[in-house]
Amino acid sequence: MPKAKKKSKRNTFDYSKDRKKLKKQFKKREAPRIECPQIRNAWSDKKSVARNLRDMGLAFDPNRALPIKTPTFAAVERTEEAPTLKFVRKPYVLNELVAEANLPEKDTKTLSTDLIEYVQYMIREHSENYKAMARDEKNYYQDTPSQIRRKVDQYKRCHPEEYNTFVEFLKGPPQEVVNPV
Repeated sequence: MPKAKKKSKRNTFDYSKDRKKLKKQFKKREAPRIECPQIRNAWSDKKSVARNLRDMGLAFDPNRALPIKTPTFAAVERTEEAPTLKFVRKPYVLNELVAEANLPEKDTKTLSTDLIEYVQYMIREHSENYKAMARDEKNYYQDTPSQIRRKVDQYKRCHPEEYNTFVEFLKGPPQEVVNPV
């Protein structure tokens, strides 16, 4: 039976490996970074993961926290037992998580600058005439009138203030009425 190739190879120093990077990788695997700031601040390295989460009022094993109960005759005859309440040592973590979850979500929808310039050009040249926009020479992608209308509506939705200021700019400065007396 032939020998394995690696067994006969002599151990030599590998100059192509970055030892500093390897050490960082091992450190990262050893103690992973907790992304949630509330949990990270309350975490204790001396306790196990399950114990840390239990102290914060969180579930380590979702199957134990919310078990799926199969109905049986014995279970139907028995009355519902009151769930045992566990003492939460760090309730502020749970309160902070609930408060963060209840914050309204910030709308971060935006459009590319190319699309914004395209829509502004079309509105500047043709105002609300979508058929003329479709025939315009700058309509490189040969969008149909309904596709252009969709893009304009999307611009109105994502950037309402910018759209309003743009339309006001197109109307021009307000003209003063002079009464000849």
